[in-house]
Amino acid sequence: MGDKKLEVRWFKGSKNLKDGLELRKKVFVGEQDVPEDMEIDEFDKDCDHIVIYRDKAVVAVGRIIFDNSKCFFGRIAVAKEYRGTGLGKILVTEMLKKAVEDGVREVFIHAQAYAQKFYEKLGFEAYGEKFDEAGIEHVSMSIRI
Repeated sequence: MGDKKLEVRWFKGSKNLKDGLELRKKVFVGEQDVPEDMEIDEFDKDCDHIVIYRDKAVVAVGRIIFDNSKCFFGRIAVAKEYRGTGLGKILVTEMLKKAVEDGVREVFIHAQAYAQKFYEKLGFEAYGEKFDEAGIEHVSMSIRI
């Protein structure tokens, strides 16, 4: 990541999430052809969003939907030019820390199938059959924390 400092910010709901939504649209709608009306959904207004900045530029985003002692991670995206730099690991690690702070014991994710090994390295385990979500192959994964 070099010597540039990362800034991690959390937002509740989508009211202050303009930067994060722009990166999500760029990655999911622009790069992966997810329909825009599927990318932004009813959960955005109430969940916790993480945005990571580097030099004031948005470089990674994700969201957590809390449900008592478990939660669901989603909309995890890293800007194209920062993929493979370790930023994804930083992002998910920050999300796991937040989940623990909020009393979560188990985290679930629908990971894009190509990213399964990435999540396995962080301790997630796959379960069930692979499935299609927005035209992209996914796998259900979870981790107990």
